[in-house]
Amino acid sequence: MLRLFIPGCILTCITLPLYGQQLPGTRYKDLVFTAVTVNKNIMYQPNPPAGVKEKYYLFDLYQPGNDTSTSRPLILWIHGGGFKFGNKSSRGTPLWCRRFAERGYVCAAVNYRLSKKNTLSDFNALVNACSDAIEDINEAVSFFEKNHALYKIDTSRIILAGNSAGGMMALQSVYSNTSLMKQTNQPAVSPAPPAFNPGHIAAVVNFWGGMFDTSWLKNASVPIVSVHGSKDRIVPADKPGKGIYGSFIIHRRADTLHIPNRLKVYEGYAHELQKHFNPLWTNKATKVRWQGAGQFAADFLYEALFK
Repeated sequence: MLRLFIPGCILTCITLPLYGQQLPGTRYKDLVFTAVTVNKNIMYQPNPPAGVKEKYYLFDLYQPGNDTSTSRPLILWIHGGGFKFGNKSSRGTPLWCRRFAERGYVCAAVNYRLSKKNTLSDFNALVNACSDAIEDINEAVSFFEKNHALYKIDTSRIILAGNSAGGMMALQSVYSNTSLMKQTNQPAVSPAPPAFNPGHIAAVVNFWGGMFDTSWLKNASVPIVSVHGSKDRIVPADKPGKGIYGSFIIHRRADTLHIPNRLKVYEGYAHELQKHFNPLWTNKATKVRWQGAGQFAADFLYEALFK
């Protein structure tokens, strides 16, 4: 395997064809590129904190093959897994990265620190894990802002996207901050001066994620596109589940605040748009639904950011 070194990152293996043609259609909305290049295991944090493994600061970069544009929107795709499991290759993340690269986006599938505590049953551990992960996502955004010329990125169109825990991180990275997160666990803590959306994120893609507090939506006005299964029991869509407010509630609150947003509901489907949620196995029908969710998000992003 060829390993190349460039400032601030490690570049490992280009795995797909470099050359492809562009098909008829609308860039950023339709699948117009026939090839995608994938550069794996690049570091967005070259100096990890002591005791933290480097693997948590890696990303895979997906780009449309043979693309001549020098200023492309970037989507950071954030994997799910309850802040305890998963990585940049988990579940639908590679699929969405490839499909959006075929639409003309640059996509980065990012790792982040995972918790050693039981986030699935301990709400305080869940909030703390989300807060730590948001710090990492902010580092990733900063990395791409600093290296925008190298990756040919339009820094005015950086999008956060994720499924499950990744959707939670995308939402709260924009509409909350670590100070508010700490207040959730320790109400007596005095908040720091508000600083929201430090990376100037242009839009959020929330696949079956949620928020700890929908009143935080007043802190910004960044477009949100959400997809959720009506029978999701991990992150219930229409009622607070274990302190998490799902996409239905976010959608209604965003409407009252006049935040551009759209929601697609998959009736009768559970978490990850599966008929019965199974974190270890996915069938072809579920992947088809994931692609449908991606197209729904692409249509919204095109209208919100490019028309």
